[in-house]
Amino acid sequence: MDASIRFFENRESDDPFFMYLSLMAPHDPRTMPEKFLKMYDPEKIDLPENFSEEHAIDTGALQIRDELLAEHPRNPDEIKRHIAEYYGMISHLDDEIGRLIKVLDSVGELENTIVVFAGDNGLAVGQHGLMGKQNLYEHSVRVPLIFSGPGIPRGERRNSLAYLLDIFPTVCELSGIDIPESVEGKSLLQCIKDSDTQVRDYMYLAYAESIRGSSDGKHKLIEYACGETQLFDLVSDPLERNSLTRLDSCKADISRMRKKLVEMAQDWDDEQHPKGKEFWEQRDDLKTVALS
Repeated sequence: MDASIRFFENRESDDPFFMYLSLMAPHDPRTMPEKFLKMYDPEKIDLPENFSEEHAIDTGALQIRDELLAEHPRNPDEIKRHIAEYYGMISHLDDEIGRLIKVLDSVGELENTIVVFAGDNGLAVGQHGLMGKQNLYEHSVRVPLIFSGPGIPRGERRNSLAYLLDIFPTVCELSGIDIPESVEGKSLLQCIKDSDTQVRDYMYLAYAESIRGSSDGKHKLIEYACGETQLFDLVSDPLERNSLTRLDSCKADISRMRKKLVEMAQDWDDEQHPKGKEFWEQRDDLKTVALS
């Protein structure tokens, strides 16, 4: 961050600039100044409502490094400590970005600069009995994405489905630059201008060789290579606590979401799963796990 600040403090040209700043926080290891490490008291931290001592499904990633950062079964006090450190690292990140914004303002560039803030996949930190981000739950696949600058409404939110690869074409349009034909993302500019605009109808979700999912913003289907399936209503159950796969009334939604998953796997040329397209098409023998 210091190098970025020095760039603006010593900048002598009025030419347009582009800066990509990649910060580690809030990734582990959670190294941060003592001020932020001690900012949150673990004893005052509430466990997330979807906390669980163990994950009920074999995700194919339950024994990787992230999941070994806390004991099994998950201990509430230990999870609270992890959450407190996680919050502290996020506050440190926020403070550092504030320094950069302050410098942009002091050199007269803030109102003329498009600022985009995006995050990596989020850590579960106890949610669903998980610690890491190797899953398709909202706490890990729904990441921060903020646009600020000229031509962008202030203080508004959008519910349009988006990938982070949509950032580049969006910035191109905001800057008046032609979008290269090779770009696979979609510009979010119309969504930014009009809250009713939807850029995508579905999202394709994937982790390694063991999990695939599809989401339309209301329903999310998650398919595991171990043979289990989950369906969540993200509107009534945003914390994804209750899988609906056992309900007869949801069979049509499962079929629709599964069909779309297979279509999107082809669209994205996803050949990583060793069982391939046929595996996901033939999921008629639903194994289901109810999450508390």
